[in-house]
Amino acid sequence: MSKKGIRRLILLGLLVVFGAFMIVNCTSMVPTGYTGILITFGRVEDTTLDAGIHMKNPFQNVVLMDNREQKTSFTAQAFSADIQQVDIVGSVNFAINKSTAMTLYREVGTDYFNTLVMPRLLENTKAVFSKYTAENLVAAREDLSVTIRSKLSEEMQRYGINIISVSLENIDFTDSFTDAVESKQVAAQKKLQAEIEQEQATMETRQAAERQRISAEAEAAVKKIEADVAAYATKVQAEAEAEANNKLAQSITSDLILWTQANQWNGELPAYVNGGSSATLPILNLGAEQEKP
Repeated sequence: MSKKGIRRLILLGLLVVFGAFMIVNCTSMVPTGYTGILITFGRVEDTTLDAGIHMKNPFQNVVLMDNREQKTSFTAQAFSADIQQVDIVGSVNFAINKSTAMTLYREVGTDYFNTLVMPRLLENTKAVFSKYTAENLVAAREDLSVTIRSKLSEEMQRYGINIISVSLENIDFTDSFTDAVESKQVAAQKKLQAEIEQEQATMETRQAAERQRISAEAEAAVKKIEADVAAYATKVQAEAEAEANNKLAQSITSDLILWTQANQWNGELPAYVNGGSSATLPILNLGAEQEKP
């Protein structure tokens, strides 16, 4: 190959290298879900790059900021209002605004979560937990999450960080406190069981007394009915006897009396007759003397 041909090949190679250099350094691709922060000699530009391929100055750099919803777990230790130690496991969901991504990068940088979000998250968590007693913390888990999220969201809003949710996945206490709570719950359950049993016994006693009262009233009612029936029967019998005696008295006449006396006379005359005075006269039975021989 001639020298002229060699020079052409070298020139062509230089052009290819230069073209590759220009493609690499003058274009930038921003993936979907990210915002490109354009930096010129270390200075953050006021414009941002959306998803896609963009042309840029070869002396400019593009820093990618993730705009997708992100989730980060955290652990914390706090104290309740009654000075009980609480171990917390939770997570926070957040996302950054596209329009303020360059401001966030300019003021905080790419490690904004560890620099800004996490310290305020832990601080707010401790502050909220200190308002509740240990016994009320577990039952108030949803309220705790909402309150922490509200406080954190208000503080992060000026940085363009949206706090979507805060979840408290586990709330744990010391073994001594857990044992004390369990003992208290067992005692409360036993007390409740005793109250239920006492109430049951009282109710059964009342029911037995009520049954006895009803039985006594029923027995008294039966006896009253029986007494009323007996009294009525006696009354009816007395009235019937009185009616019979009355009818009998009305049917007795002087003729009937004479007739009855005549039927019952044995044929003998009385030996003495009271004549209406104090003297009693003998009656001579002449018929009897005449029958003697």
